[in-house]
Amino acid sequence: MAEQKNAPAPQEEQSLSELLQIRRAKLKELQNAGQDPFQITKYHVTAHSADIKADFEVMEGKTVSVAGRLMSKRGMGKAVFCDMQDGKGRIQLYVRIDELGEAAFAKFKKLDIGDIVGVEGEVFKTKRGEISVKAHAVTLLSKSLRPLPEKFHGLTDKETRYRQRYVDLIMNEDVRRAFEIRTKFIKHVRSYLDARDYLEVETPVLNTISGGATARPFITHHNTLDIDMYMRIATELHLKRLVVGGFERVYEIGRIFRNEGMDPKHNPEFTSIELYEAYADFHDMMDIAEGILSSAAKEILGTYEVEWLGTKIDLTPGWPRLTMAEAVQKYVGIDFMAISDDAEAVAAARAKGIDMDGVEQTWGRALYECFDQRVEENLIQPTFITMYPVEVSPLTKRSPSDPRLTERFEFFINHSEFGNAFSELNDPIDQKGRFEHEIALREAGDDEAGMMDDDYINALEYGLPPTGGMGIGIDRCVMLLTNSDSIRDVILFPTMKPLD
Repeated sequence: MAEQKNAPAPQEEQSLSELLQIRRAKLKELQNAGQDPFQITKYHVTAHSADIKADFEVMEGKTVSVAGRLMSKRGMGKAVFCDMQDGKGRIQLYVRIDELGEAAFAKFKKLDIGDIVGVEGEVFKTKRGEISVKAHAVTLLSKSLRPLPEKFHGLTDKETRYRQRYVDLIMNEDVRRAFEIRTKFIKHVRSYLDARDYLEVETPVLNTISGGATARPFITHHNTLDIDMYMRIATELHLKRLVVGGFERVYEIGRIFRNEGMDPKHNPEFTSIELYEAYADFHDMMDIAEGILSSAAKEILGTYEVEWLGTKIDLTPGWPRLTMAEAVQKYVGIDFMAISDDAEAVAAARAKGIDMDGVEQTWGRALYECFDQRVEENLIQPTFITMYPVEVSPLTKRSPSDPRLTERFEFFINHSEFGNAFSELNDPIDQKGRFEHEIALREAGDDEAGMMDDDYINALEYGLPPTGGMGIGIDRCVMLLTNSDSIRDVILFPTMKPLD
């Protein structure tokens, strides 16, 4: 219904059709005159808009060659002002008939908004003080056959923006900035880890087993091998194999695929960073998580304080660290550490209105459901929640002090989970038992439960050193740094249902 509502009226369709025909007619005229812009293969650019503006005192009076898209044209007489947009911003062009000559100026006036041009000219400042390029020669490099969105309203419909990201990037400067910040953040993560002797690696996207997380996978078919394969839901198990092999610090930034629901914080394919460090534990991972995000904010934005979803967030290092039991006691009022019996724990949870239907009736599951249903919504400022129940942590080392719990944490900002980390389980016998528990859950109908990975057990039997590991969602971090309210705003080409 929304698409029908936003569809152009017949009169608008007719108008657009006429504009398309006019632009094609202009292209045909150029081609008939032997001036087909699409035959041009290169244009030598010597300067960009932002560089000219930043170094005007040095650039003034010099001849430059710039190139970009015409975004506006003003003036109908013997002089025309234009705004040209290149990869670094916009700059004004000043085009005069006495500089170009009558024939070239007449040809220039036929250009349309959206056309891509190369301009050779002199850097100067107008009487109004605007840094500009006075054109000596203009070359049409690519003809825009489709008009850009209307100037003042731009491209505002979100569905269209996501489907036609190329137009979104042309029209919306804040969108381009968001993706520039995304790139800077990923570079920062690499720099942060590389400086700590981590090795960046690549692991398979297609796997014969779905493992490393609790999620429903995408399934595809390998024709040559004639087997079904799973697109990875995590990079964890391969990365830990590398630690077994002797790489003590490894990480991978890569695409992850989960065949699950879509909402403002979830997309079926997303980007994560997973890292593993031998002889470290989950406390070390907390230090790294805090260090990456707080230093990124300071370096990229110049401040620890950001605004996200209408809330001021302070990323200054020194984030609170609470055990899950402490958080539940604080926000729900149940002291799980004073309870030892499964039935008592489940009853205590139900007494507080916690929904325990459809889950294991255990102490650990009751603790987790209390947290998930009542605590997470209260975690606004950056907070680490540690010591998760073993039932929801199939790859995590048990706590030596309480085998019901694991050395695991997640960190939350504005009641959203940003990262997950463990002291990795390196006991192959315990790990095999956890996998068998996942298999039982899968056989009971849980299609997100894990599978048995015999080769991973085999790797553990050779010996995995004590290891700390962590995964952080890149997209959600970028949402925070760009004050974006949807994950689709920070993925260049988000998953969309076809219009037909």
